[in-house]
Amino acid sequence: MNVTLLGWSLTLVGILAVILLDLWIVDRGQPRDFSLRQAGAWVAFYVALAAVFGVCLLLVAGGQYSAQFFAGYLTEYSLSIDNLFIFYVIMARFAVPRPNQHKVLLVGILIALFMRGVFIIVGGAALARFEWLFYLFGLFLIWTALGLLRGGDDDEFKENVLLRWVQRVMPATGEYYRDRLTVRVDGRRLVTPMLIVMVAIGSTDLLFALDSIPAIFGLTKQSYLVFTANAFALMGLRQLYFLLGGLLERLVYLNKGLSVILAFIGVKLILDAMHTTGFEWAPQVPIWLSLAVIGVTMLVTTVTSLLKARRDAAKAAEPVPTGVGDAERTPR
Repeated sequence: MNVTLLGWSLTLVGILAVILLDLWIVDRGQPRDFSLRQAGAWVAFYVALAAVFGVCLLLVAGGQYSAQFFAGYLTEYSLSIDNLFIFYVIMARFAVPRPNQHKVLLVGILIALFMRGVFIIVGGAALARFEWLFYLFGLFLIWTALGLLRGGDDDEFKENVLLRWVQRVMPATGEYYRDRLTVRVDGRRLVTPMLIVMVAIGSTDLLFALDSIPAIFGLTKQSYLVFTANAFALMGLRQLYFLLGGLLERLVYLNKGLSVILAFIGVKLILDAMHTTGFEWAPQVPIWLSLAVIGVTMLVTTVTSLLKARRDAAKAAEPVPTGVGDAERTPR
């Protein structure tokens, strides 16, 4: 798949135009709360936009690349859902007012998209030159999957190097001034917590990219598809943040589903690396199978999580039978 400089330029301009339109429609004027109806409409819009892009790829580049995009998009979107847990922690840590949260997520994700773009360019160039890196990526994804199964992915927020540097170099106010990033106090120009939390969102997302970027490179070697799948997943992420709300706490099997996806892609990466480095007998996993595994895994994960949450809620609502615990309270 050969994407010209013009194709890249039009894609970047289109993505930027959509983000600016989102920013103008939602955040113009005074900061305001983001309703569930708005969130649902925007999530549907971004999912439809990704679907249209995938269909355009089908018409222009063929079914193989279109399927790779959809598989990569589903993988990135699934992994991004897990990111929302830490976003909630960051918002609570910095006590971001709810009307300001959409703008925080938007700018934070723009920072993340830029840094992921750099990561993809460097990673794509390295993988094209050193095919043995696919072995490392595959093993890393399997190790990450095992960590998720063991519960090693806690949702504790830890300040990274970039965030600590920003907080040290840029003096900040102790309170928010609506959605302003800087204010002048006593003749000094200070940043507000809005800017700090945007850096926190963007830089923390880059840490999550350490497993999501290798995962999508396991589905496609095309940097253009890797970037666009990441862009569409990130653009729809902030609306998903408001739409899901407390539902995230009910997705109790999410990490298990993600571990299955990461382990599957890790094995696929290793098999692909073996096939291209002299072990031609190694089987290659077709993209349709990858798409099916990712889709079915997330569907089963979501359904079983919601069923368990419903059973737990029903069990908690059951009345306690009379006399239960009396024997423990009877003096001996």
